[in-house]
Amino acid sequence: MSMTTRPILYSFRRCPYAMRARLALLASGTICEIREVKLSAKPDALIAVSPKATVPVLALPDGSVIDESLDIMRWALNRYDPEQWLARADEALIETNDGAFKYHLDRYKYPHRHQSDPVEHRAAGLIILDSLERILASGPYLGGSERGLTDVALFPFVRQFAETDRAWFDVQTLPRVQHWLGDHLGWTLFERAMVRLEPWRADAAPVFFPVD
Repeated sequence: MSMTTRPILYSFRRCPYAMRARLALLASGTICEIREVKLSAKPDALIAVSPKATVPVLALPDGSVIDESLDIMRWALNRYDPEQWLARADEALIETNDGAFKYHLDRYKYPHRHQSDPVEHRAAGLIILDSLERILASGPYLGGSERGLTDVALFPFVRQFAETDRAWFDVQTLPRVQHWLGDHLGWTLFERAMVRLEPWRADAAPVFFPVD
């Protein structure tokens, strides 16, 4: 670990888990050193702080390590939560997203990897999105009138599902989900979270996030 007094975030731009962690870090105003990981060549420094070597990982200056995305989100927002995201956290919805929805998403998006029927898993994912459609009838966000932790935790995965076959997704009867997704895709914070970085090298100068 470098001698920086800032947290160090190991991240991968397109990983939905890393996306939601970066969004919470941005919302909380947390400045950290960011290390973009090339998943096919994970750096020894990542493996040293978190042997499971999945992103995101947040290494804190006191030597402690947070290696689950939701825990990173809560750590950041417990420090500073100006939009009160933590007050709008539906744990059941997040659990369904991280469990059943992610299971079907992986088997829809990567059928060769999982030897799965993508149409079957797309249909199962659509059932879960239908439940979000019903929730969004009560307001523009999953917690009502304001964005909350649930929206930010789920959005990157719904984005990935939609982008697997965008033409198909766009003609589904999901007007509220589609509007909700579009709102997040055009969100300034998301644009900042998706900055492109070169893969980190141990001999490179530190890059701090947010990158302005």
